[in-house]
Parts: sequence; structure tokens; C-alpha cells
Amino acid sequence: MIILDGKKTSNDIKAEIAESVRGIVANGSRPPHLAAVIVGNDGASLTYVSSKVRACKRVGFDSTLINLPESTSEDELLEKVNELNNDEQIDGYIVQLPLPKHIDSQKILIAVDADKDVDGFHPTNFGKMALSLPTFISATPFGIMELLKRYDVETSGKHTVVIGRSDIVGRPISILMSQKYNPGNSTVTLAHSRTKNIEELTKHADIIISALGVPNFVKAEMVKDGAVIVDVGITRVADNSAKGYKIVGDVDYENVSKKSSYITPVPGGVGPMTIAMLLKNTLLAYKG
Repeated sequence: MIILDGKKTSNDIKAEIAESVRGIVANGSRPPHLAAVIVGNDGASLTYVSSKVRACKRVGFDSTLINLPESTSEDELLEKVNELNNDEQIDGYIVQLPLPKHIDSQKILIAVDADKDVDGFHPTNFGKMALSLPTFISATPFGIMELLKRYDVETSGKHTVVIGRSDIVGRPISILMSQKYNPGNSTVTLAHSRTKNIEELTKHADIIISALGVPNFVKAEMVKDGAVIVDVGITRVADNSAKGYKIVGDVDYENVSKKSSYITPVPGGVGPMTIAMLLKNTLLAYKG
């Protein structure tokens, strides 16, 4: 069993990006600039955005954090989005989700300039991704593909079962895994909450990508020997530690790892790759 080490791989990618930025600055140009907009004080979102800002500093990017109050109206947020769209010093930016309930997330994401949409959520970029055209790919699916590529995981002709159909992970990764690339060329089954007999599908899968958000959903008896396991789930589960919780994935790691050929840990698997690929998208946006 080989661990798909997202922490190490993301550090490798950040080192590569940092080297590119040093070259850019040495030539007298400004470094890439990533902005992040967060509305409200959601603890998990603040932690996540702060880690993105730290990652920017590490690779030599400029970064701007725009923290708006929970009471920000939809129109006020749209005004800020328009301001960022027209700021030539900002190469890419993200609007951190979830947004407060009084704001229509889709309306905001559609308002983001597709050329600055380093999250890859804009319909234009999603459509280009589906058509195999050059574009920004959502950071988590992009990270999964990069992890499989760097570990030389064979995907061509394999049966991949994706569990979860979100627009952010499940749906895009199902498309990417079926495309005529390496990694890719898989036969993909997209399973979700209404799928009957998921266990019958996973038992025959060569690759399982679970993005369900249900702790320990994928059990050892659901997996065949030698399967490749990619666990996208991140859920806080209460325990007796000093923190009062632990981070758990969708996969029963302890038991499933004994049967798998490759597996991502949680934490330290897909999570670190997401931020690395966001930085990579920002560098792509900078280069135009």
C-alpha cells in the first residue's frame, strides 16, 4: 500500500511555483496577486482563507484578504466583485463559500470575471473543462488529478466510482477522469445519495473517489483488493482530545488501507493539494 501524500506533493508544487515567481521578480515584473473575499465570521472559512494567505506569502505572491461583515448585502458584494474584476493589479480572486443565506451564491459566482476565477466555479470555466479546453479547473479536482499523475497511478481503462455529485468536486472529477488524458481514460460511474446498492458498485471499482462528507462511509467490505482510494471527505467528529474533535474522512482508513494499492490519508491527502492548485491557477491567470 502506497500513501498518496498530499502534504509532500503540495510542498513540491509550492516550491516549483516559488521558483517561477523568483524568475518573474528577477525580470523586474510584479509578482502574481491573489485576493480572497470572505463574508461573515465562519470559523472554518476564516481558517481556510488564512491558510491561503500564508501559502501566498510562502511562494512569493502578493495577497489581499477582504473580510466583509455578515450584514453585507448582495448588491454590496456584487459591487466588490465588480471592483476586483476591474483591478488590474489582481490576477485572480476567490469568494469564499458558504455565503450568508441572504446572498445568492450562484449570482455572485457568475459575476466573477471568468479570467480571474481561479476557483474554477464560473459556468464558462466549468463548460471549458467539460469540453477539454484550457481553463481553470476547480482546485480540489485539479489536486486529485495532479496527485494521481505524480504518483503514476494507472487510470486508463480502469473503472472509477465517484461518490458524490457536487458541482465543486464530484461532478467535475467524474468528467476529468473520463477524458482522453493521463490521468483519465477511465470508465466512470457517478454515485450519489439516490444510488441504490452503492456497495455493489464500489466492490468492482478499480478507483474510488469519495466526496460525500459522511465519516467512515467507505468500509473495507465495500472495497476490492488493490483498489485506489481517494478520500475527499473532511468532517469534524467530537472526541476526548484537547481540541475536542478529530478530522475524519469518508473512508475507514485503518481497515480500507490494508486492502488498497494507493490511498489518501485524512488529513494530509487531498486537502493540502487544494491550496497548491489554487496557487497554480493564480500563476496561470497571471501569465494569461
